[in-house]
Amino acid sequence: MSAMSEQWNVVVVVADTLRTAYMGAYGNDWIRTPNMDRLAREGTLFSRAHPESLPTIPTRRTLHTGRRAFPFRDYRPVPWDNVYLPGWQPMSPEEGTIAEALVQQGYHTGFFADVPHYFVPGMNFTRGFKQWQFVRGQAEDRLNAAVKADPALLSRYLGNAERIRAHLVNVRPELPEENWHAPRVFRGAIEFVEENAGNQPFYLYVDSFAPHETWEAPLHYFDLYGSREEREPMCITVPYGPLERNPEIEERLPSLRANYAGLVTMVDTWFGKLLDTIDRLGMGEKTLVVLSSDHGTNFAENPERVTGKPAEYMYPGTMDIPLIVRHPEGQGAGQVRDELVYSLDIPATVMAGTGVEPVGAIEGQSLLPLVEGGDGFEARDYVTCRYGNSVWYRDDRTWFFSRGDFSGARVFDLEADPDCQVDIAEGAEDRIGLARERILADAGGDIPIYVRQNATDALGRPVFAEE
Repeated sequence: MSAMSEQWNVVVVVADTLRTAYMGAYGNDWIRTPNMDRLAREGTLFSRAHPESLPTIPTRRTLHTGRRAFPFRDYRPVPWDNVYLPGWQPMSPEEGTIAEALVQQGYHTGFFADVPHYFVPGMNFTRGFKQWQFVRGQAEDRLNAAVKADPALLSRYLGNAERIRAHLVNVRPELPEENWHAPRVFRGAIEFVEENAGNQPFYLYVDSFAPHETWEAPLHYFDLYGSREEREPMCITVPYGPLERNPEIEERLPSLRANYAGLVTMVDTWFGKLLDTIDRLGMGEKTLVVLSSDHGTNFAENPERVTGKPAEYMYPGTMDIPLIVRHPEGQGAGQVRDELVYSLDIPATVMAGTGVEPVGAIEGQSLLPLVEGGDGFEARDYVTCRYGNSVWYRDDRTWFFSRGDFSGARVFDLEADPDCQVDIAEGAEDRIGLARERILADAGGDIPIYVRQNATDALGRPVFAEE
């Protein structure tokens, strides 16, 4: 930590479902992500970054507290949620948050997001933020009346009619780009930076739901990657699982990819405006910037031709996440680090960069020693993750995922098959045994499996029983 780091501002940007395979900085030669690529040139890119737990809310618990959500040992659903999965619950009221620790040491804090799961009843992720703004209306957000969707537009889409109607009345894709959700989130963040330029140090956390489903990009972004003749009917979501179960999606993949890529470029555009604001106001040399995601998604590039991000198929499309850190003093500019790192390391990096002691334990490691080329980061032999009732593991040689009871294992040799195309589970007992041993060690001895029952409690929550 440098002598000036106690005065650094910190900006953390999370783009939900942002795939490394759709970023120029990670080797894509046709996607347009000039601002993320610029951040990589000016910062340090981590080539082997992975989520600590999945999906959306478990990852956010990690990012807001700095503590592992894995292995979801105490799953307690909240009433009136719209997702029920192990680990999907608010932060514990007994845990301190990153923002709370920073506020106690004089930091001004801001939080801007359009992730709809943040603001279902019972969630508590605004803790510690002096300013916060939720941009309503993404995906299945309970905002506008789906019955008001124009029935004449439904034929432009293919898939779940309820989701399509919600998309039409909430996202309102006919609006100008400035009125889409990601631009509104970044505009709020930009205003925060401008208004607090003299109110430093500050911590700004920005969470864009795009490029998560629903996948319809403004036309001028779609046109960068797709043909209008092939655009419709649009699949704004995909069924989660092997393509053979939903063969009608096959011919829609070019349109799906083009809309997804268009949303990536839209996020990049507005992320660039935030970066430009920081630099225009002369704050670049005292602001630590971190860009990451929670997970990616799949467009049938894996051996089982899986689309979406089902928990049972934890392929690189889901599990590889971007992580780029720009140091205020320019250290580490342009370097690529291949250490195994976690989303869990982002809060640890924030605390190290500010010099503030956390409220409670921080379980990740600061990435600043790797950025600055010094000592202090302990290289990991492996990383682990849980998603639903599935588990995942990787080390330098092996990529592994299975059900939480270790049935249905898939194993890939990363030395011979870095893209995980050939399953070698048969005959890989030694690798499976090592993965199991290390997953259970990280989990404290066992992986609780939660089975949804055909019942609800008095508050209407689904009842889960441990298997």
